[in-house]
Amino acid sequence: MGADIVLQADKLSKTYSSGGTPLTVLNGVSFQIRARESCAIVGPSGSGKSTLLALCAGLDQPSSGSVTLAGERLEALTEDERASVRSRSVGFVFQNFQLIPSLTALENVMMPMELRGEKRVEKPAAELLDRVGLSARMDHYPAQLSGGEQQRVAIARAFINRPQILFADEPTGNLDLENSGRVVELLFGLNSDLGTALVLVTHELDLAGRTGRMLRLRGGVLVS
Repeated sequence: MGADIVLQADKLSKTYSSGGTPLTVLNGVSFQIRARESCAIVGPSGSGKSTLLALCAGLDQPSSGSVTLAGERLEALTEDERASVRSRSVGFVFQNFQLIPSLTALENVMMPMELRGEKRVEKPAAELLDRVGLSARMDHYPAQLSGGEQQRVAIARAFINRPQILFADEPTGNLDLENSGRVVELLFGLNSDLGTALVLVTHELDLAGRTGRMLRLRGGVLVS
C-alpha cells in the first residue's frame, strides 16, 4: 500500500441472513482512496452504499475481503483497536447529525478529543466553530439550533482530531437548499485546507459531481 493511500478496500463482500436466506449486499468491491482525495459513492437506494461506508470505517465486519485504513488492516484488530484507529484517523458526518442533546455546541465539538484524554481542547474547538460560522452559538444546545447549524457543529466535531479521512453519509439529506450549499462548501473547504481525504455517500449527483471521482454501485457491485 502506497504511503499516500489512506483507505484500501480489497474484494469486500457482505452477506446477511434474511429469514434463513443469504442476502448479499456487497459483492467483491475493491478501490483505494489517497490522501487529500475527494470521492463520492453513488447508486440507487439499496445498492450497498451505507454498508460499504460502515465496512470501510470498521463499524461493521465484511463477510470476506479486507479493509486497510490509515495503514491498519482492520480485520486483524480487536473491536477496541478498531475504535482506536477511528478516534485517531477518522471523522464522521451523518444525515441525522448525531449530536449529544445534553451537551452544548462547544462541548459536542470537544468530545472526541476529550475521549482521547487530550487537554486544552476548548481553543481548537472554538476555532473550528468560528470557522463554520457558529462562534455566537457555542453555548447553545442542539435543540436550540436549526438543522443546518446542527450539521455545521457535526462538521466541526468531525474535523477536531484532524482526521486523515472523513466519511460523510448523506450529509445534506436533511437540509434545505441554502443550508446544503453551506455544508457542502465547508466539507470541501476543510478537505482542502486540512488535507483530509473525503468519502461521501450521496444520492445527489450535483454534490457527487464536485468530488474528484465517483464510485458507482449497483446491486452491491462496483459498476464504474
